[in-house]
Amino acid sequence: MLIAHVEHYLSLRQTLGYKLRETSANLRAFAKFTIHRGDTLVRASTAVDWATEAPSPHARHVRLRNVAHLARFLHAEDPTHEVPSNPFHTSTRRRLPYIYKRGEIVQLVGAASRLREWYPLRRQVYMTILGLIAATGLRISEALDLRLYDSLPDGILQIRRPKFGKSRLLPLHPTAASALDHYLEQRRRLAVTDDHVFLSAGNQRIASSTVEYTFRRIRRLAGITPTRTRPPRLHDLRHTFATRALEQCSTRREAVARHFVALATYMGHTDIAHTFWYLEATPELMTDIAAAAEALIAKEDL
Repeated sequence: MLIAHVEHYLSLRQTLGYKLRETSANLRAFAKFTIHRGDTLVRASTAVDWATEAPSPHARHVRLRNVAHLARFLHAEDPTHEVPSNPFHTSTRRRLPYIYKRGEIVQLVGAASRLREWYPLRRQVYMTILGLIAATGLRISEALDLRLYDSLPDGILQIRRPKFGKSRLLPLHPTAASALDHYLEQRRRLAVTDDHVFLSAGNQRIASSTVEYTFRRIRRLAGITPTRTRPPRLHDLRHTFATRALEQCSTRREAVARHFVALATYMGHTDIAHTFWYLEATPELMTDIAAAAEALIAKEDL
């Protein structure tokens, strides 16, 4: 039955570091669906019928995409498995991020220093989280998952098995390393058993929802008002880091290539296309691209 093929496929990909939570649920549900159809192989018609039961166009697209990946894997050894095409289109347009001005990041950190100190180090916790994300482009989950032993000598930060399962080492700018070391000196004085770098009032890892709620409070204290219908988010600090890094990039082709690979690796992107997206994220970068394109065309016309 297909369920055995599904489990083999998932096991193989998980040994490579992929978590596949949603994919696992989808493929196991698909395997159960095929039982009622009496299929022992992947059939394109069955895959489409199963995907059609999803509640939204995006969910239908994801379902069929998951089955297509499985089918290609199985088809390599047994061509009788059919690889379905995906008729369900989904929008790939991402919302434009809010790019913080440098002064606004200073305002945010300053506002965090004025939070009510309901528990030890609350102010320092949020000042350090904001500064660390702004200086490294960390995902908020990666910052909250940090353990005391993840701060390595010589200003190196260890990010263990993050969103896409790939651990990485981040060299910190000396100012960021100094600020983190200053915070850790205070953090290590706390007599608590939990070894997360950033702790909640209950001396445990802080929930992401708590950080998001507190950030909204910090944003109001900082006086940063939204210029769009959607207000600036904490995650936009990560976008800001990537955008500012690209703004410093040389326009020489070989330098751009090296810069993109380095930035993608630093930020933990599994697909460099996620990094390329930042080129269109702000008017400043789009203006630079347009100017470079015009210069290239003018050179070729000479």
